[in-house]
Amino acid sequence: MSGSPIRVAVVNDYEMVVAGVAAMLSPHTDRVSVVELDSGLPVISDVDVILYDTFGQVQGDGVDLEDLVRGSEARVVIFSWNVQPDLVARAIDRGAAGYLSKGLSADQIVDGIEAVHAGETVTPRPDPEAAERAAGEWPGREAGLTARESEVLALITQGLSNQEIAERTYLSINSVKTYIRTAYRKIGVTRRSQAVGWGMRNGFEPDRMRSIDTSPPA
Repeated sequence: MSGSPIRVAVVNDYEMVVAGVAAMLSPHTDRVSVVELDSGLPVISDVDVILYDTFGQVQGDGVDLEDLVRGSEARVVIFSWNVQPDLVARAIDRGAAGYLSKGLSADQIVDGIEAVHAGETVTPRPDPEAAERAAGEWPGREAGLTARESEVLALITQGLSNQEIAERTYLSINSVKTYIRTAYRKIGVTRRSQAVGWGMRNGFEPDRMRSIDTSPPA
């Protein structure tokens, strides 16, 4: 690619997650330049692409793309391991310019960002193993938590019920319960209150809370 690197803002409410994405993209500074790391503020820089990492975040129809863009010309790319076709389709219908799986390599992610910047709409190919190859960093990784287990624990720490977690992550309630059991075993707790306490001590509280706008479109 010729010319200046594409200016990218990484958006997520967990500082560790944002830093992990930036570190993953850092070997490709000739192609993309991470000019803003947002773990608590609206995107304010003049950027080309906003990469919205869904870890512990509102997803699907709840993502307020207008709030992310704030009137700029930036194109929004959803970065997630939730790549169900209906979820991807709804995000694109609501205005996302691309949807990238966390199962991609850093080079493939940069390819996707470049394609979106060139005006293409990028969507993932079905990949049931994507969650097992999730890129980046997440709280609790040093404790052996997988990306999915970590996200479920983050949502528990945020105060969500099992049903609310299932709705947020687009997982079945049984899958949520399985991730909870395996996460509890790894961090040595047996009750929800203990899990919340552990989460609060180990970086599972977000820097800000995004609410879901359930009002119908104007």
